[in-house]
Amino acid sequence: MGIGKCWAAVAILAAVPALAQEAPGAPPEPATISTPAGDSAAADSAKAAQDAEAQAVTLDTIEVYALRRKERLLDVPVAVTAMTRDQIESRGIQRLDDLNSLAPGLQVSRSPANTTISQITIRGSSQINPAIYWDPAVGVYVDGVYIGKAQGSIFNVVDLAGVEVLRGPQGTLYGRNTIGGTINFLTREPSGYFSGSAALEFGNLNARVQRASIDLPRIGFADITLGVRSERRDGWVQASPDSPVDELNNRHNDGLHFAALMDLLPELQGLYRFDYGKIDQTNNYLQLYRSDDATLQRYVHKDRQTQADIDAESFEHSKVQGHSLTLTWNLDERTALKAITGYRKVRWEDSLDLDGSPMFVAFTQRFTDYKQLSQDLNLGGSLDAWKYVAGVYYFADDGFTNNPQHFDNGALNFDSRYGTHTRAWAGYGQADWEAMERLTLTGGLRYTREEKSLDRVIGASPLPGAVPGLPLPGGGFVYYIREGWPPPKASFTATTPMVSAAWKFNDQLNTYLRYAEGFKSGGFNGEYSNLQDTPDDGNPATSNDTQRATATPFRPERQKSLELGLKSSFFGGRGSLNLAAFRNKLVDLQVSTFSGQGAAASTISNAGKATVRGIEVESAVVPFEGTTLRANYAWLDAKYDEFLDKANDPNDPTGQADTFQNLADNRAFVHAPRHSYNVVLDSRLVEGHWGELRAVADYVWTAAFYTYPYQLKPDPDPLPTDKQQEAEDTKVQAHGLLNARLAWSQIPLGGTSTLELALWGRNLMDDATANNFIDFGPGAFQSLTTANFEEPRTYGIAGVLRW
Repeated sequence: MGIGKCWAAVAILAAVPALAQEAPGAPPEPATISTPAGDSAAADSAKAAQDAEAQAVTLDTIEVYALRRKERLLDVPVAVTAMTRDQIESRGIQRLDDLNSLAPGLQVSRSPANTTISQITIRGSSQINPAIYWDPAVGVYVDGVYIGKAQGSIFNVVDLAGVEVLRGPQGTLYGRNTIGGTINFLTREPSGYFSGSAALEFGNLNARVQRASIDLPRIGFADITLGVRSERRDGWVQASPDSPVDELNNRHNDGLHFAALMDLLPELQGLYRFDYGKIDQTNNYLQLYRSDDATLQRYVHKDRQTQADIDAESFEHSKVQGHSLTLTWNLDERTALKAITGYRKVRWEDSLDLDGSPMFVAFTQRFTDYKQLSQDLNLGGSLDAWKYVAGVYYFADDGFTNNPQHFDNGALNFDSRYGTHTRAWAGYGQADWEAMERLTLTGGLRYTREEKSLDRVIGASPLPGAVPGLPLPGGGFVYYIREGWPPPKASFTATTPMVSAAWKFNDQLNTYLRYAEGFKSGGFNGEYSNLQDTPDDGNPATSNDTQRATATPFRPERQKSLELGLKSSFFGGRGSLNLAAFRNKLVDLQVSTFSGQGAAASTISNAGKATVRGIEVESAVVPFEGTTLRANYAWLDAKYDEFLDKANDPNDPTGQADTFQNLADNRAFVHAPRHSYNVVLDSRLVEGHWGELRAVADYVWTAAFYTYPYQLKPDPDPLPTDKQQEAEDTKVQAHGLLNARLAWSQIPLGGTSTLELALWGRNLMDDATANNFIDFGPGAFQSLTTANFEEPRTYGIAGVLRW
């Protein structure tokens, strides 16, 4: 059954309770605490009606699963930001990139030119290379299943019930590639009662969103829920008549979520989840931002444009499907054995006009197939003064990308292909000991071993005097690495400890000191190529530099973090204040630089060491009944202690010798704004028997930051081959975004059915800042730089039926 048919079936069922005076099978009275995962739509409506008076002048009590068990947020000795289902709905959070700056120190950007690839940074730890051979610095989980790669990681999470952002290294409980932190998406669990919701939304740019979810009454031993979502929107960039596409930056996506909660045995429960997302749209327009070439100059614009003139096919396709099965065996009232099995598959494609002009300068495509399998088996429980969790973990993935590239009016063409393979094993454990009434000591340890290998083929159209390699349709190619070349392999291991001490002054004030370590995986440079390569034996199949660089792994990036935190509730539950101060030391820092010396590619190297310090503040207050003010702020000081780059060796005029110098004072730290903050005002303006009028205003501000680790100022003594890429050329300027929503909600329709009508707007001040770049540097295509910009103001109306 297709997405459209699923949506139609759910919508028909959605209309049934609206016609009835009483909804059958009403759920029992819900608990008075707000949890991230799993209240049904009917339970949410009932809770809102029943507990409005009790909660009117106090903040909700939030519980999180950050430590693999359900605990009050105030008691967890980790910096965590939690967003409940109500906040998700009112703030319009649907996807990973909607979380940008909503937690202190969290940055979520889209990769340049793309809308489905994420660049996530927490506390200065980031990943800016979208290729599948590089791993993220922040772990993303959906219902406990790790999302392995950045490609395809931005998709609509249907039936999203909660989000948790854990800041700082989470290497003990969550493992590899969580050096910056972890983001947990929690979808709604079935309630076992007939309930649900249906929504229609219309906006400018001909935007249409349809979504529905339904919970069925218990069928045999299972509770079932189904949710679907469909979105269409015209592009805000119109293409010229002679361009291959009519528009860019449109939206065309569908999503589905299915869950079945099964009582297999009295002590054994199974929860199966399936999610599906399909995106078929044009890519994010790469606007020509800078060029030294006289011909290209007339197409350069520093201000956001809504008209494009391009010459290359442009699209972005993503198809993601995920399966997960969580088995929970309750051995007794205090002990449970849990197994989480996940399988995910991604088919991802794009086609890009990299120069953003009608000139044939740079045109690339990527066709990726990726699949992953994970298994987490853990035992958790409590015994007297102890709480514990211990487990084993396995992860495997295989991915392959075909990346054809064409430059300079077709004079230079590349056949670039690479595949990556990972097998990882881990054992972990963590225990809390309540040493005395107010003091809790925690210790944890994880050991990880992984094996990686790379498949690589790189070929280029013949240069003058070159010897042709393997033949391809359309002409001969010089191959730097042939098919069948023995793939490079490497093993990486890490032991990541964590210790903390928490002192609880009372139920409203908790402090902690935490030391933790984390690491981001090593790997291979799957895209490396060098046109100036000269094989020692004259055989292009045994190329010297290209083959050596491809076969040499870069090392894992490691981090040691010390964090001091405070969590508090005050004014009788009407206010909260959470503080965190941290100091992180990073070694073997992985730095990605864009190279124009061969095929368009990013090269990763272990540049050196860095120290990152910061202070984070989260606060919330209910100043008067029905109004909540939330705010967060982050101050970040990120500096290199060591940044090794090629030195100018007078005995090597070509600049090819491996002589390095420390340039820590003259390299930009990427995606690390000095200041950022978020303010949210949520107010019930008026209420009565006809419902309530509620307004939400959400403002995010980010200071300026760099997107490439290039020179802060020109090197005084550059190499003859140094491209002198300056970080200032690709700097995102300080800017802010304002979103708002005005809703007439809880309009009674009879029984438990209610209606909501809302007006919404995003980027209401129409901020037009350039927010990401591709910088080819002066060594390629006349210092060509292209940019993405913030989307223009969007607005619309929505109707939501709940029962």
